[in-house]
Amino acid sequence: MQIAVLGPLAVRHHGGSIVPTAGKPRQVLALLSLHAGRTVPKELLMEEIWGAAPPRSAATTLQTYILQLRRHIAAVLPDDTGLSAKDVLSTSFGGYRLAVEPASHDLNAFRDLATRGGTAMEAGDPRAAARLLREALELWRGPALADTPHGPALQLEAIGMEEDRMQVLEQRIRADLALGRYSGLIAELRILTARHALNENLSAHLMTALYHSGSPWRALEEFRRLRETLSRELGVEPTPRLQRLHQAVLSGDMSLAERPDATAARPLSAG
Repeated sequence: MQIAVLGPLAVRHHGGSIVPTAGKPRQVLALLSLHAGRTVPKELLMEEIWGAAPPRSAATTLQTYILQLRRHIAAVLPDDTGLSAKDVLSTSFGGYRLAVEPASHDLNAFRDLATRGGTAMEAGDPRAAARLLREALELWRGPALADTPHGPALQLEAIGMEEDRMQVLEQRIRADLALGRYSGLIAELRILTARHALNENLSAHLMTALYHSGSPWRALEEFRRLRETLSRELGVEPTPRLQRLHQAVLSGDMSLAERPDATAARPLSAG
């Protein structure tokens, strides 16, 4: 079975799709797919579909959705497999379990590549890190489970996956910066800082890329934009790390960015 959740839901068994068109059975399959190989409690599945107040018929209706999914599975199972739909989507104690090999899941592949990329970065190999992290990000085909209704459980899962994606993206950008790919990052970082206007890490990366591309004044403009946005939206100043980077750009000495007392030399308002 091949499972893809990093974008529209796609679950294929022996080459055939088992994704239903109806929203609620699709939610059930999505949650089972995210926890493939493990039992998903019936209570969690019912909460996903109906929230905190499921109807009296919830358990019976959930069984109907499971039956529909098994029919989709049976329709794509070859006769010579020796498996039944109940073997693929089994009833376990208190819930249901979708049988799948970990290697056939795009989320598992993403996390494996991300871990290997992070390890390479920690080992001082930004070239390998950039390659592995880029491969991880290329597995994404859009927002996670973009075509599936989100109840409470799927909403949390989608938020978590998106946070993981952003973390890997920021790490890949750090690897590219370490390789001196400053100019090539500016356009991407301009788009990202526009979409994530409060993300200090992305602003710091953009400031670094602009400075090393010969545009320190544009790096100062980015800091000013971030400071104004943080003040307007949250009523706070940039973190000391960003202030140190700002001071480093002002002074033309990027080594100041790593000094804990770098902001003491000049007031923040100088930018």
